[in-house]
Amino acid sequence: MRALEGITESPFSLIPLPENPSFNSSLTTQKGGEFFRPRLYNWLFECHGFLHNVFLIACSCAFVLYLAFQAKKSFSKLSNGRSYIMMAYYGCLWLVSMLNLAWCIFQSWECASGKEVAWNILSLFATSGMLFLEVSLVAFLYQGNYASGLEALTRTFVVSGLIVGVDILLKAIYLFGFGVPLFIDSTEHPHHVKWGLWVVHRLVLTAVYGLILFMYHSKWRERLPARPAFYKYIVIMCILNTLSLFACVLTGNGASFGFWLYGATIVCYHALYLPLIYITFLADFFLEEDMHLDNVYYSEMKDAGFFDADWE
Repeated sequence: MRALEGITESPFSLIPLPENPSFNSSLTTQKGGEFFRPRLYNWLFECHGFLHNVFLIACSCAFVLYLAFQAKKSFSKLSNGRSYIMMAYYGCLWLVSMLNLAWCIFQSWECASGKEVAWNILSLFATSGMLFLEVSLVAFLYQGNYASGLEALTRTFVVSGLIVGVDILLKAIYLFGFGVPLFIDSTEHPHHVKWGLWVVHRLVLTAVYGLILFMYHSKWRERLPARPAFYKYIVIMCILNTLSLFACVLTGNGASFGFWLYGATIVCYHALYLPLIYITFLADFFLEEDMHLDNVYYSEMKDAGFFDADWE
């Protein structure tokens, strides 16, 4: 017994055993993997699904990259065109595109606990930015063919800012004041107040686009710009908002098909609306600037006598 007590009281028993760094690193890696794997899995499969997230990110990222590749050429054409409205709208398109890209990337926040506030704020600014583009675009084109005066720019931005500001204020009150989950969709916990608000929101937008379509087929069509691109844009947005309105009504009444249809309209809106604006209007403006520059170059060459030999 004394020998055993001597062994236990030996000073060598107090020396700590050396730690195995590979063992510790494997534990850290395992813990990190256990922490990272559920988040990656939830982002890929649980929150809306893999195809939903990849489609949104691919479309929004591709459009931002396209804007980046065309930025130098676009800025040069905007400077030559001297249209303050188009320059301001191009800048707003860049800002909203970045917000929309962030909204598409952080889709997992909608399904993650503790991220509700961050997701609501991001969704509020992203959707409000896109609504600002909608309102201002209708106001821009309603004034005629690419109005360029500072007075027109100020008037359009003030009206659009007031409308979107009221929309942001009302949504913020319902989000943070009454706790209505406007941007968190769930079939397990349907919120009738939320879908009622979205019905009103979509009803107003559908009525606006429907009124413009009615004006195109009435005696007031001369007040609208005679641009086919504007008419096609109004038709597309009227159809999209009508489908979204129908989906909100169905979802508010508990129909699962309405929830699916609403999700499809949201995906189409966030993935394709910004490219639609660029292709339909800004690309048309840039094409007109190219034709204008070609005419200027032709006139300068003609004045310099480059084509005199063709007439002899």
